[in-house]
Amino acid sequence: MKANRVPWMMVLVACLTFATIVPAAETVKPLIVGMELAYPPFEMTDPQGKASGVSVDLATDLARSLGRPVLIQNMAFDGLIPALKTGKVDLVISSLTATAEREKAIDFSDPYVSTGLCLLLKKDSAAQGIADLDKAGVKVAVKKGTTGHLYASSRLKNAEILVLDKESAAVLEVSQGKADAFIYDQMSTYQNWRRNSATTRAVLEPFQRESWAVGIRKGNDELKSKVNSFLKTYREQGGFDRLGDRYLKEMKAEFKRLGYAFFL
Repeated sequence: MKANRVPWMMVLVACLTFATIVPAAETVKPLIVGMELAYPPFEMTDPQGKASGVSVDLATDLARSLGRPVLIQNMAFDGLIPALKTGKVDLVISSLTATAEREKAIDFSDPYVSTGLCLLLKKDSAAQGIADLDKAGVKVAVKKGTTGHLYASSRLKNAEILVLDKESAAVLEVSQGKADAFIYDQMSTYQNWRRNSATTRAVLEPFQRESWAVGIRKGNDELKSKVNSFLKTYREQGGFDRLGDRYLKEMKAEFKRLGYAFFL
């Protein structure tokens, strides 16, 4: 009996030894995407506090196409580009306008949204366009770090510029008549006007055309190529149309009625 037990012990030891030298499968690294979850319906949180919106779905679908899970990092808008440059995030997908100034610091994907800067005005403002605001005594609200902020800082020489951290604070300034105008993108201007139609009016024809793109760290050409390939295929397969219908159906119909091209 004992003689018969030795081989089994040898087999067991051999199996255990073999098991210890088999390399474990590598864990797939998540695609870390930076965004500010304070810009519905593109970047926001749902009632349970989970990241939600157009950009979140876009990031999730992009990560899936790369065979990676997605990790959303919520941070202040003006911290997104520094986080990308230092490697804290892999990409920025946060309604980020591609500009020549930003392109000095980071790379951009091909554009995926066409929009522009517009005006939310207090109800009794006589202004018809941006040129009417560059006057002494006029107060113009902007959100810190946005292209509206950059435009106002460089182009409005006579108006007083109110730099605020939050979109809602800028809207409130105009709604309460403390500011004459708020410079922001076309979609948000439309939404903020609809929410405050009794106290504001909107000039929805963009005075500066812009495009949104995915922010990518300088030199990461392989990832940039993959992102561009995904965006092209995603558009061809109706991905952006589905996002528009999911999150922006009413606005999509209203833009059509008003004669403005839809942005996605």
